[in-house]
Parts: sequence; C-alpha cells; structure tokens
Amino acid sequence: MENKVVVFGEMLWDCLPSGPVAGGAPMNVALNLHQLGLNSILISAVGKDEDGEKLLEFLKGFQLPTNLIQQKEEHETSKVLVDDSDPENMKYTIVSPVAWDFITWNPTMDEAVSSADAFVFGTLGVRNTESLNTLIKLLHHQTLRIFDANLRPPFYDFEIIETLLGFADILKINEDELEIFADYFDLEPSVNAVCEYLDQHFPMDLICVTKGSKGALVYEKGHIIEHPGYKVKVEDSIGAGDAFLSGFIKMYLEDNPPEKTLDFASKLGAFVATKKGGTPKYTQAEVEQIQ
Repeated sequence: MENKVVVFGEMLWDCLPSGPVAGGAPMNVALNLHQLGLNSILISAVGKDEDGEKLLEFLKGFQLPTNLIQQKEEHETSKVLVDDSDPENMKYTIVSPVAWDFITWNPTMDEAVSSADAFVFGTLGVRNTESLNTLIKLLHHQTLRIFDANLRPPFYDFEIIETLLGFADILKINEDELEIFADYFDLEPSVNAVCEYLDQHFPMDLICVTKGSKGALVYEKGHIIEHPGYKVKVEDSIGAGDAFLSGFIKMYLEDNPPEKTLDFASKLGAFVATKKGGTPKYTQAEVEQIQ
C-alpha cells in the first residue's frame, strides 16, 4: 500500500512576467508526492472566484484530491508577484490576506491527518491566527510531522516557529534559513552549531539542510551525511526545494538509508530546476536520468 501524506498550507498563482503559474510550496509538495506514487492530499483554501476554480482544475489535471481544499466567498485566491530576472534567486511579493489565511478546522481533515503516514507543514500558511489555530490542532496527532520552514519575509514569527519546532519530527531548512535561525538563537551560523542547538532543545529526529546547487545534508544526532548535488542547466528555481523535499519524504518513508534518500531528493530537485515552473509533469524514470 502506498504511503499517505497530508500537506497543509498555501496554494496560489505565481504571477511571472511570462504569465501565471500554479504554485505554493505545500501544493508543489503534494503534487510531487502524487507523481511519485504516494497517496497525497492538500489541506488549503481558495476563493470562490475564477482564479480559485482554475487552481482546482489544475489539481484535478494531476488527479490530486481536492476535497480538503476549502472555498471562501469572503477572501480571494492567493497571488504572488514574481521577479525572475535572476533565475537562481527568485524574488516574491506575496499578497495578503487571501483564502488560505483562513483555513478552518473540520473533522474530515482531522481524520485525514490522524490516519496519515506523514504530515507536512510550514510557516507561510500560518501567518494568520485562524490557519495557525487549525494547524496546531492537527499537529497533536502522532503521525510523522515534517516542518518545512520555508521562511518568506516578513511573514514569519519566531515565537510561532518555536511552537512549531516543538511538534516537528523532521525539520527541513535551506542555508539562508539556517543563518536566520542562527541569528535568532544567537548562534554561530554553521550547520553544526545550529543543528546541535535545535537537536538539544526540540524533540526532532533529524534535520535536512539544502544548499541549492551545492547539494544538501542530513544531521541526525550528531552525525552529518552530505550530498554534493547535481549540476544542471537551471531554467528556473521555482519549486526545486519543494521537489527535493518530496523526494526526501518518499525515500524516508520507504526506510531507505540517508545516502540514498539524499541522492534521489537531489536528483528530483535538480530535475525540476531544469523545467519552467514548480510542478512539471514527469515520470520517475525521467528523474533517474539526471547524472
């Protein structure tokens, strides 16, 4: 039986100069997991508007379930203005407030999380109190809880982050976020210093740090395993980190060793970086061709 993963948070339109592209880290992760053969489902919200209908149709094109995506009459579907002048360092302006700021708890989503093999969440999707309260309720289930920090200034608050870290079994951050964590906790901005501190102060099993084109690493109880990444021609970096996380989750849930898990995750992240947008359609065989 395939693993079931529930993902919580934002779904939106990335408004690039070339036109709108469906996105949002949680949505990207849910779609990648689905393409990798996992039973994934997204908890989110859109407006009762044309943009919302188009997003739902986009998900249906991947056969991703939409029954846990709420439609809000009083709030519009999310849009993000994207500056892609530097393909390896995209800049985002995130409109606020929007529908996914107001995700309301219900028993159906609660049952989905309680029966899942993993539950993925981040910080942007809980910038509003209503969605935050919903997430906190769902985090009390004892499934594998994966925290993708995904910091988007100015939409994060370290008091909230510390609360979320208290629930996390796995933390995924990038090297820029590692420096932000170091600054907040008054630590040396190094992998060892930050990971040791987090490991000692929060009940997590492991930390994954992504380093863009320089690869990634896993920190687990004092041990570090690194992967150099794959060198590819980047079309744009939208969704590459989300793809990496999806590959990591798939391999981790299949009980693969860290080296193999990092390798596949790095391949998937690199593959998506060679494509335009964050959610290209692909087969696992195509991903495996990355060398």
